[in-house]
Amino acid sequence: MNSSTITINVGLGEDKIPDLIEWEATGTTTETAQQAKGMILSFWDGLEKTAMRVDLWTKDMMVDEMADFFYQTISTMADTYSRATKDTELSEEMKTFAKTFYKKFREKQTKQ
Repeated sequence: MNSSTITINVGLGEDKIPDLIEWEATGTTTETAQQAKGMILSFWDGLEKTAMRVDLWTKDMMVDEMADFFYQTISTMADTYSRATKDTELSEEMKTFAKTFYKKFREKQTKQ
């Protein structure tokens, strides 16, 4: 069986808030750890039927970056759901929600 290892390192400031997130994976073409300002990691527990999540972001992540991150995450989750289930109707609803979310965020930003 082939396998890959994904390593995530989180550097914490004195206040225990992440100031650095780096990740790397074996079997990729990248030889150095990649930096990230935020991450959403989810695992599905099939026995308990619950999602286990780790959501982290660095203190350097701006609010507009968070909105972009959520918009892109929701959109790609919709694509994944569509590929896995072939349910394009629900996938499109998720994408519509993502677009509406992003549009409302941008409208709030222009009012401030």
